[in-house]
Amino acid sequence: QVQLVESGGGLVQAGGSLRLSCVASGIIFRFTGMAWYRQAPGKERELVASITSGGGSTNYADSVKGRFTISRDNAKNTVYLQMNSLKPEDTAVYYCKTTSTMQYWGQGTQVTVSS
Repeated sequence: QVQLVESGGGLVQAGGSLRLSCVASGIIFRFTGMAWYRQAPGKERELVASITSGGGSTNYADSVKGRFTISRDNAKNTVYLQMNSLKPEDTAVYYCKTTSTMQYWGQGTQVTVSS
């Protein structure tokens, strides 16, 4: 079965950095576009960043442009989200998701940014 397992979340001070990882299994990863979403308490889930299957094209929410970088390693079936200059408003549960016709979600990893 398909599994997406996120890791790398935690508590960090404002201005700090974290790198999230999402390891996929049960899919042909190198043919699958991937995305990171986040959901803050009381808010709807929102797209943070996405990347095409080959990694040649990326897209970011305006709120994270210039601070976050999405990347992937198809040899490791892993997509990453490097988060720099973190702000308290980045606090959320972060999820990875496939962007193919069959859409799968990970279980999420908590990111908390203290001021």
